[in-house]
Amino acid sequence: MTTFPIEPTPAEAQDTIRDEFAFFGDWSERYQYLIDLGRKLPEFPDDRKNDTHRLLGCQSMVWIVASGDTDRLDFAAASDSAIVSGLIFLALRVYSGRSADEIIATDARYIADIGLAKHLSPTRNNGLAALLAFIKATAQDALRERSARAH
Repeated sequence: MTTFPIEPTPAEAQDTIRDEFAFFGDWSERYQYLIDLGRKLPEFPDDRKNDTHRLLGCQSMVWIVASGDTDRLDFAAASDSAIVSGLIFLALRVYSGRSADEIIATDARYIADIGLAKHLSPTRNNGLAALLAFIKATAQDALRERSARAH
């Protein structure tokens, strides 16, 4: 089980992801690594695996829950797909446990760095985009709430 964040900054997380994937020679090895990473996701409570927490836009079943505030947003997520679980792990590694400002300011460059978009099916790319959009929207909502409270 992994606790996020692993690296001190989102940039360092993305650099580490790039370096780890560069170690593998071909995509069959990279897919296996993704599957291995997915197995390291923290346990996701079964009672949260419902429509309220379901992420739409994914072909696989994906559930995600956010907690925290603008200073630190934590995300917990799970999927019924091994590869998608690995994609979730990478996204949480970059974004979970960060401030809302850090999340908004961080583009998911690791996707291009490791050539992920070219090696995912269109439906998986759509699901990854939905996951990242949820994370960014959660950060935006937290910032809006803080701003509303300040006025």
